[in-house]
Amino acid sequence: MRFLCKFMMSNEAANKMAKDGTMGKTIGAILEEQKPEAVYFGLEDGMRTAYMVVHLDDASQLPALAEPWFLACDAAIEAQAVMVPEDLQKAGPAIEAAGKKYA
Repeated sequence: MRFLCKFMMSNEAANKMAKDGTMGKTIGAILEEQKPEAVYFGLEDGMRTAYMVVHLDDASQLPALAEPWFLACDAAIEAQAVMVPEDLQKAGPAIEAAGKKYA
């Protein structure tokens, strides 16, 4: 299952990494381990933020995904299940059945 994850790094932790030169190495190590399908960086609410699409086989993998960001970046984290167009196509019959049953 794909998840769109948002990691909002605390300014204190991110500033410390920026000052001591470890931000690139730390985030690079996390990304190397997690192997996201896509990752983007930006700002949200004045905080350095990473947006990442990952594939998890099981919900039990969420802690392994989140803990490095919690521990290294003091990040606030959100994870939302998402679909690609092929997933939506596969869901079509279930959506149609629900529409007929509940509409």
